[in-house]
Amino acid sequence: MITWQVAAHGPLARADEHLSGSLVHPNRAWDLLADLGNIPVAVPVLATVLVYVAVRARRTGTYRWWLPSLAAAVLMAAVPALIVPLKELIARPGPPVMGPGTGFYPSGHTATATIAYGTAALLLLPWLRGAFARRTLLLACLTLNLAVAVGLIIRGYHWPLDVLASWCLSLILLQVMRLVVAHYGRGASEGQPVAGR
Repeated sequence: MITWQVAAHGPLARADEHLSGSLVHPNRAWDLLADLGNIPVAVPVLATVLVYVAVRARRTGTYRWWLPSLAAAVLMAAVPALIVPLKELIARPGPPVMGPGTGFYPSGHTATATIAYGTAALLLLPWLRGAFARRTLLLACLTLNLAVAVGLIIRGYHWPLDVLASWCLSLILLQVMRLVVAHYGRGASEGQPVAGR
């Protein structure tokens, strides 16, 4: 529905642009938050987690220890393959502070951040002991992704619907990743590899 409204410049897209006009206040602080969605920031965080999880799983003899990290790497690599064609197809102009040009829908920075930080959290969750540690990790993931969204919108890099659409797409992809981790991950309480969960 969001994509249809943006492509047809329907009432939802017009309301989005009106809302964005009242939210945009460019400054360096918003730039820094938006930068958390840059590939040079988000992808190294994910890569570090991929290596950590793979090494730890291999040391404990987890069956197919390499699969969650490989699936996460493939998922991260798929983000531009999904986002760039959508940007070209929809060709949405950016907020006025961005000047002329199209290709702002959906937000690549939002998708990069959501997939990188979300996948990192999904890979780490099975290795954490205790509800507090798990909740803290999930809260950190949500905070990072909200920070990126706020930075992108208030800085004027993206319309709010650009960010929302990327979240929707990313949540579908993360659900697939969650299924891989649940099936092949490590049981936090048992201390043994999970088989066929």
